[in-house]
Amino acid sequence: VTLEVVSLSAVALVALSGTATGVMASLRYLMLAILGSLFYLLGIGLLYAQYGVLDLDLLRDVVEVNPVTQAAYLCIVLGLLIKTALFPLHIWLPPAHSSAPAPVSAALSALVIKGSFYILLRFHFDVLPRELVAGPAVWLGALGMVAVLWGSLQALRQPRLKLIIAYSTVAQVGYLFLLFPLCFAPGEPGALWPTKAWAGGVFHALSHALAKASLFLAAGAVLHATGGDSLRHLRGVGERRPVIATALALASISIMGLPPSGGFVGKWLLLVVALQSGQWWWVVGVLLGGLLAAAYSFRFLRLLFLPATAEQVWHDEPPLLGRAALLLAVLALLLGLAAVIPFKLLSV
Repeated sequence: VTLEVVSLSAVALVALSGTATGVMASLRYLMLAILGSLFYLLGIGLLYAQYGVLDLDLLRDVVEVNPVTQAAYLCIVLGLLIKTALFPLHIWLPPAHSSAPAPVSAALSALVIKGSFYILLRFHFDVLPRELVAGPAVWLGALGMVAVLWGSLQALRQPRLKLIIAYSTVAQVGYLFLLFPLCFAPGEPGALWPTKAWAGGVFHALSHALAKASLFLAAGAVLHATGGDSLRHLRGVGERRPVIATALALASISIMGLPPSGGFVGKWLLLVVALQSGQWWWVVGVLLGGLLAAAYSFRFLRLLFLPATAEQVWHDEPPLLGRAALLLAVLALLLGLAAVIPFKLLSV
């Protein structure tokens, strides 16, 4: 019920822009959100029909590997992947995030898609038997790597700042799904690989939420200040709006995974686990994703410091947009600098 309330609220928020593009994006989002909910509800119905319980703790004690459970698992995963916007089920995300008002885009990227991902984590690691989910975990990781590369390549082709950030979300979500194969990596009894993989996934989710919310708020501030969010509107922002430019630069550091940001800590932990467990192919994908993230980030960062053109018209933007964006970007960096504290909590 809560998942559906969140989805419907997000659809309504996307339509707040009042533009034809925003309304069409919200309708597409609505159709796919309902489709995801139907698959999810079908899976829950199958589990209830088989075991007669809905409580996750009680279900964990009675669930078995059988055709009904396998069918329910498939439906639940498919429904939640639609809501999380994992490639190739991401088609609703770029239009919705790029056409919604900036605060809405920030909430969608930072919070809404993380809700369905959290539920998927609960089913995988807390409820369903290991022998059922260990095999599909590899395929989820593979889809995540494809999402990293596909989303990054699409971001390189976009003419608007918000579209670049939206496709960056598609790519960054892909990193989260490396958590599944890495947590199930075979190893010695008592090995710290699952703990490090779990910590890396959580760090990446937190840093992505902070940095991506910062980028969307900064993009909204640029839109208010310059009248548009195409790349040509970014010229002169570094001189005229230094707070916005600083927020864009600091948030991009975390998205690229550069030290000392939280994004670096998350990706570093994932890389360490991949190397220690002998799964070197994930390392290649993460490194390529980082290089592509740097490429699409520098597409707009370099323009911030070019002189404004004579025809550019500047307007007053809501001051809280830029300040909030800067605060979130700083928090994304502090997450990496103070990584020991959350890592200890995750290791308990």
